[in-house]
Amino acid sequence: MKTRFVLAAAAVLLHVAAASHPTDAPSAEDLRAATVGVVAFANSGAPRAQADFLYGLAQLHNFQYQDAAVAFRRAQEADPGFALAYWGEAMTNNHAVWMQQDANAARAVLVRLAPDRAARLAKAGTDRERAYLEAVEILYGDGDKFERDRLYAKAMQRLHERWPDDVDATAFYALALLGTAHAGRDVPTYMKAYALLEEPFRQYPQHPGVAHYLVHSVDDAAHAPLGLKAARAYAKIAPESPHALHMASHIYLALGLWDEVVAANENALAVGARRASQRGARPPRCGHGHIWLNYGYLQQGRYAAAKRLIARCLAEMSGRSPINESGQFDPEDSAVGTFYTMRLRYLLDAPPDSEVLGWAPEPGPVLYAAFLRDYGAAILAARRGAADQFGATAAQAAASAARLHAEMDRLNIEPDSPYRRVLAIQVGQLDGARRLFTGDRVEGVSMLEAVASQEDALPAAFGPPQVDEPTRELLGAMLAPSDASKARLQFERALVLNPGRVGPRRGLMQAERKLGNTAAADAIEADLEKTLKHADTGAAHAMRQEP
Repeated sequence: MKTRFVLAAAAVLLHVAAASHPTDAPSAEDLRAATVGVVAFANSGAPRAQADFLYGLAQLHNFQYQDAAVAFRRAQEADPGFALAYWGEAMTNNHAVWMQQDANAARAVLVRLAPDRAARLAKAGTDRERAYLEAVEILYGDGDKFERDRLYAKAMQRLHERWPDDVDATAFYALALLGTAHAGRDVPTYMKAYALLEEPFRQYPQHPGVAHYLVHSVDDAAHAPLGLKAARAYAKIAPESPHALHMASHIYLALGLWDEVVAANENALAVGARRASQRGARPPRCGHGHIWLNYGYLQQGRYAAAKRLIARCLAEMSGRSPINESGQFDPEDSAVGTFYTMRLRYLLDAPPDSEVLGWAPEPGPVLYAAFLRDYGAAILAARRGAADQFGATAAQAAASAARLHAEMDRLNIEPDSPYRRVLAIQVGQLDGARRLFTGDRVEGVSMLEAVASQEDALPAAFGPPQVDEPTRELLGAMLAPSDASKARLQFERALVLNPGRVGPRRGLMQAERKLGNTAAADAIEADLEKTLKHADTGAAHAMRQEP
């Protein structure tokens, strides 16, 4: 397999160079692209710039933005007038799926090519190259980012329609569509992107962008089966891209394939650490992949492994602060937020652990981390039915939520932002639980049902549950002691949003036993034991116990 992969890359790279200039066969250095995917992009750049340009293009498709930027700058050094090398570096500042963009940095790159738009477009070697440059000028032009994203997608649509055989144009058009879903996953938009990529995935089975963006188009519970083949392929297409290795777990997690989730993220982190070591750099900081690996360990019942991972992130967070202001809301943008996300996930999904509960360092300026700390304490009290503890912890969580809400107002976070909607759901959970604790059962259940419906209506998001304690799981746990039938319904509905999660499966099993449905309970238990085959000693036994 590896030999065929390298030969395919050689053929593609030779073809690309021949399309613009005569050249010798690619060197061993040229063949490095075989480890990050195979791309072909006819262009007017000098032969000596081709290897770096193609490597940069492949890594741009892989979201390895730093590697891509370095490669594009090398291509510029090899051919200072190569306009597409500047286009590529500018594109590394736009992270469409993550809704992140550094427009100023991108504009600075474009100014290095030429001081104004007209002069830059004049450097395009072909009409097609000019179309790519026109698109990036729109992406980083004047005005509101949301509007620029929309206009950029239109520009990429025109490019795709004019050059329908340009697989990169098709891939970047699909990615641009995903980048217009500012309020969260818009299913028609995502399905349009998927439809664009389905045929190219068959035609270009080694292209990193096609497989990558196809996975992103369907990485939710309802559509994940459509992406399973691409997920498995993508990890093989780009085995030296940590992000590519991680991306397979977007589909595995949505399908509840926990062993595959863990393997993908362990591999991604190992490759990232090895590549950092080869460059003399520190290993990747705790972040996205660690959150997903922690979640996978917990679903496997490997609590000790999860605890070790959290301890490492606790040690790393000392002295850190948010990378940027979005770190107030996105835990992956700060070491503190990452730690508190992993800690809360552990406290919610693992057996009680007083040591991890005691890991509660001051979160500093990261308001979201402070809220997670306080919200987690209140939810744990609600689960236990500890009314005396719930009152104080819920009040503290409400105060943290108010500070976070005020910060969202200050930063003009959109009213329909998922950040605002999730925070409102979490506050609503605490309000509903408070009613239950004060004896107003009917109103409390009604409030939690309403909050659960709000959560059901959230745009589907990839990854672990976007509401840390899924509302239907909380409601099921609070109903279970007195109404197994209603609890069963809540756990069943919880599994629609988060397939395969161990917690609601366990709750469902216990509800079935209380209702006398022994056969159904036994079937769920047998299935859980398969999930927990790698679990810590005693985890399967603990699963059978009452929460």
